[in-house]
Amino acid sequence: MNYLAGIVMVAALVLAAGCVGAGTKPTAGDNVSVKYTGTFENGTIFDSNVGKEAFTFTIGEQQVIPGFEKAVLGLSEGESVTVTVPVEEAYGEYNPALVSTVNRSEFPDELAVVGTPFMMPGQNAIFRVTAVNETTVTIDGNHPLAGENLTFSITLLSIQGHGDA
Repeated sequence: MNYLAGIVMVAALVLAAGCVGAGTKPTAGDNVSVKYTGTFENGTIFDSNVGKEAFTFTIGEQQVIPGFEKAVLGLSEGESVTVTVPVEEAYGEYNPALVSTVNRSEFPDELAVVGTPFMMPGQNAIFRVTAVNETTVTIDGNHPLAGENLTFSITLLSIQGHGDA
């Protein structure tokens, strides 16, 4: 009988050892590595790192949009989720007040190309050129994904934290 109890005890220890760390979810300060694909509501992919290097960021450092981080916080290593991030937890509503038209003669020629990103002097924001004609240049300070609900398929590959090197 003691022999059987010993085998059961060893089996329980082996199972417990295999489960240490299982179910651990990331917390503030952890570095996490993920694979993801981002799509618009119509299914069009706008970004993905599948087949590429993992994307690593630090939880709580505001390196990603709030809805993406919130989805990762709910995952354990190896777990996947598909989540729709509403505008408010993504890049915010599109703000027409961030669009303006400037005189073409006051705009540098090398920047007067549709799609060109640039920093406005004295502003801490990236603007994009959205239209150019002979007399004007239209610029937009909204993030290109502003006003969009975004869907992400995310797999949490690893968590580096909790004393990890």
